[in-house]
Amino acid sequence: MLAVRTSRKMLVTTGAFLAVGALVTGCTTEAGNTNTQPTNASVEGNQAEGETVVIGFSGPAADHGWLGAINSAALAAAEDLPDVDLRVAEGTNDANLQISQVEQFINDGVDAIVLLPTDGAALTPVATQAMEAGIPVINVDREFSSPFAARATILGDNYGMGVSAGTYICEQLEGNDDAVVAEIAGVDSLPLTQDRSRGFADALESCGLDVDNRVAADFTIAGGEAATSQLLSAAPQIDALWNHDDDQGVGVLAAIDNAGRDEFFMVGGAGSANAMREIQSGESVLEATVIYPATQAADGIRLARLIVQDKAMSDLVEVEVPKRIVLNAPVVTGENVEQYLPTAFES
Repeated sequence: MLAVRTSRKMLVTTGAFLAVGALVTGCTTEAGNTNTQPTNASVEGNQAEGETVVIGFSGPAADHGWLGAINSAALAAAEDLPDVDLRVAEGTNDANLQISQVEQFINDGVDAIVLLPTDGAALTPVATQAMEAGIPVINVDREFSSPFAARATILGDNYGMGVSAGTYICEQLEGNDDAVVAEIAGVDSLPLTQDRSRGFADALESCGLDVDNRVAADFTIAGGEAATSQLLSAAPQIDALWNHDDDQGVGVLAAIDNAGRDEFFMVGGAGSANAMREIQSGESVLEATVIYPATQAADGIRLARLIVQDKAMSDLVEVEVPKRIVLNAPVVTGENVEQYLPTAFES
């Protein structure tokens, strides 16, 4: 454990853990030019091996291609950092079991916890407990319901995914004011699905379009196929279709093939490798997909290390790791697919 642990408790409970010691480095180098960035926030300083940081990692069961990629990327990130000792709890979709895993991390006295909660609200109290024990928590993907539950939060942009998908469709349908747009959502009860649909509707509204046909699936192949069959039966003509998730998109494409429909183009979501290969082929209705990064937990591991070692992000002037980071949701098309395919996950 690092010696600075004993000074953390009071700082972490405010939800604004201060980079102690970093504030007094990086002083004036020239008259009138004050550099507030700590010297250990340089690229070289951040890469330099420091004291070992013990990080507990807990996430949902890897029963989905994207979640599997989240876990494997986190493990790979830890392996690349010789001063990180990663303790991985078994993936679970049981909130009570995940709570007990975090409690065990607290009892073990880890230096930091990276947590992708199966249910953000349910895990908020135990995450707050960790923070109050002086253990910084990095919240990944599904937000806690209190700002006091995490030192840093790293998220994909669900609303931005919808905006990106809707903007792309607007561009492709420019001038077609009567275009029929369809949407295959994920699990409607989830805030992330609601955010994606809201962003999609807002983007379409900006170009005078709206969602004419919509169904919800369940992020599975079977669910995607069933929901798409229902949609295609109800909509004899479609011009553009957005499917929220490339894992369920395997079933979506199967239903489209079975129905013999090809009068529309499709946009996917999340950025799986198989979706990108479909795009690359040029022979599919799938023309594009919107990235939802599977790097979030890996980035969380790196942020946890920087926080515990009192380092900052080397490309920022700010002397601390930011409180909240939202990753971009770019559109992948045939023009840029080769840039994204090497880091894509397999459905």
